[in-house]
Amino acid sequence: MKTQEMALITRDALLLPGGRIEVKIINPGHLKMVADVCKGTYPLAFGMLKANSHPPCYPSITQCEIIDFNQLDDDCLSIVLEGKQRVKVLSAAREKNGIWMARTLPACNWREEPILGEFALISAALEQFYEVNPDLFGLYSHIYLDDASWVSQRWLEVLPLYNKDKLTLMNKPDCHQTMEFVLELIKSHAS
Repeated sequence: MKTQEMALITRDALLLPGGRIEVKIINPGHLKMVADVCKGTYPLAFGMLKANSHPPCYPSITQCEIIDFNQLDDDCLSIVLEGKQRVKVLSAAREKNGIWMARTLPACNWREEPILGEFALISAALEQFYEVNPDLFGLYSHIYLDDASWVSQRWLEVLPLYNKDKLTLMNKPDCHQTMEFVLELIKSHAS
């Protein structure tokens, strides 16, 4: 497998393939990085923030694309990222302008699979979650509620779990353990 250098954005949030997140860009170094990504100079990756760490994120990150941007009232830039491919950080270095560049290796995305049986509950619950969180729902042009992997990954992005616990679930070879975890969580709150 071939390694690739990518610009790295980190936040205390998770972005997985098929997911979307809106990120505010404030400093000039990051504005230049966004311009360079848009020009095709290098790809962009999003990682969960890991405090006091080098690099400043967990080793599992997601290559992403900028799919939209807006100028905010405070003259900052807001970009919407869409996760595409999971990658592993092999090494990273901080440049003079404060931007982190990571050497990455492709990792396996979870494969699509249908939601069957009682797991339809996690799909219905995600649909309800989006109804009460219209700002998050508004990031998506289409939602894939019949795909277990897509639904599981969206739950990992929004559940209030420690990043290390999210990492444990997302590093499994498929979505099954995440589906079971979310189903048990929903059932325990329903009773």
